Amino acid sequence: MAAPLMHTVLPASDDEDDVAAVRDLLAGPGRIALSTPNGEITLPEHLRRILADAAAALADGQAVTVEPHRTVLTTSEAAELLGISRPTFVRLLESGKIPYTSPGRHRRVELADVLAFQQRERTRRRQVLDEMAREATPDPHSATDGFTSTR
Repeated sequence: MAAPLMHTVLPASDDEDDVAAVRDLLAGPGRIALSTPNGEITLPEHLRRILADAAAALADGQAVTVEPHRTVLTTSEAAELLGISRPTFVRLLESGKIPYTSPGRHRRVELADVLAFQQRERTRRRQVLDEMAREATPDPHSATDGFTSTR
């Protein structure tokens, strides 16, 4: 059975208690097993994390979208995932910021490499914004009021 291209679930007010209970169960320690007519199946950890994130978002009143991705992407697919143009993405490849292969005439990138780049960029941007905020915040122990006169 093929996975759906995209599936969005909206939070429902009539199952808030059940969703919160599932969120708490998935966030807790220990293994989770599913009962089937043929016995028990232990929930793999990576699937548990996905379900825990989804349950937490739904419990917070947020919608959740599950969208499968191939593990090897074209430059167009990777650019769309990052929300940038394909030419900009190609410049990132050519500058060595994201590894790629060229099995033929076309470049291919690993999803894991694109996601790692995305995380590095988020971290870098957060650090830059934190630094800007520190520089913009006046020192409360300073003798001046933060204003200078040009006269």
